[in-house]
Amino acid sequence: MNYQESVIVEVKNRIVKLLPVIVVFVSLSLWVGFSSKKAARKFEPTAARLERGRYIVEGVAHCFECHSDVDWETPGGQPRQGRRGSGTEFAKYGFPWLVAPNITPDAETGAGTWTDEQFARAIREGIGHDGRPLLPVMPYKYFRQMSDEDLASVIVYVRSIEAVRNALPKTNIPEPVKATLPALQPINEPIPSPDMSNPVARGEYLVTLGGCSSCHTPWKNGGPITRMAFAGGTTFKGPWGEVNSANITPDPSGIGYYDEALFIKTLRTGHVGARQLSSIMPWGYFRNMTDDDLKATFAYLRTLPPVRHRVDNTEAPTDCSLCGKRHGHGDMNQ
Repeated sequence: MNYQESVIVEVKNRIVKLLPVIVVFVSLSLWVGFSSKKAARKFEPTAARLERGRYIVEGVAHCFECHSDVDWETPGGQPRQGRRGSGTEFAKYGFPWLVAPNITPDAETGAGTWTDEQFARAIREGIGHDGRPLLPVMPYKYFRQMSDEDLASVIVYVRSIEAVRNALPKTNIPEPVKATLPALQPINEPIPSPDMSNPVARGEYLVTLGGCSSCHTPWKNGGPITRMAFAGGTTFKGPWGEVNSANITPDPSGIGYYDEALFIKTLRTGHVGARQLSSIMPWGYFRNMTDDDLKATFAYLRTLPPVRHRVDNTEAPTDCSLCGKRHGHGDMNQ
């Protein structure tokens, strides 16, 4: 395994769960930059946007899971007191070159001087406030689907949180990884809101913003195993312990036995019966979603193709021939 491949494999151990998408885009066209013809956006800070932005940031998008110093000892993995949005260095996860920036309104060490346009480009297009391409650890691949109004709301809310002075170094991407950064395309067309009256369409939108497939789809040979979408098995090792993502397809080996009530209770409490979910699964944020949104999420997951793939974190890990990982009941998958 070469250096680049080892980085991709290791970064998938959550917090930095999205780095493997680098490989998917290697074959795309060269960096095209951001169109200078696009007018700079400025979002009016209304009460409705403030509330909607809070809901997205503190809920389905779980932004502070990466952009904060997280207390992994507390169930739900929430930011340490006074550190919400203040960024963190990933050296403690084994990546001394990777930093999630301070996005609080602090003018000297945070995002207080960033324009709304710079925020928008970073969130949906992967273009840093200083014009550099961002590592796909920042889930702009999923946030590209965020509606224009939700984007405005997120930015309005992030600007409203308490400013925290926390000077951090910049991410310094190693050259072997930098050489494979994906080509980025600016968004020049309006992105409408989904049909909120359609539970499945609404659920698909929420599942996309939550980046659920990035953890719940196993990877092999530098890319996702498409026939195992949402079938789990990816290993996450860190301060939260060592766990494998669950199969959330409607197969009996996944969550086929769930009903709507159990699904909602699981995400509200972080428990499936007596078993507590790992905090690396952002249920500590998803529990802030409304019942209607959780119902829509469940409705969409029920439409996924069922994939037979047994994953059980209560059992000793064994080799799995389907996903290529080691996890509980891996030897039962043929």
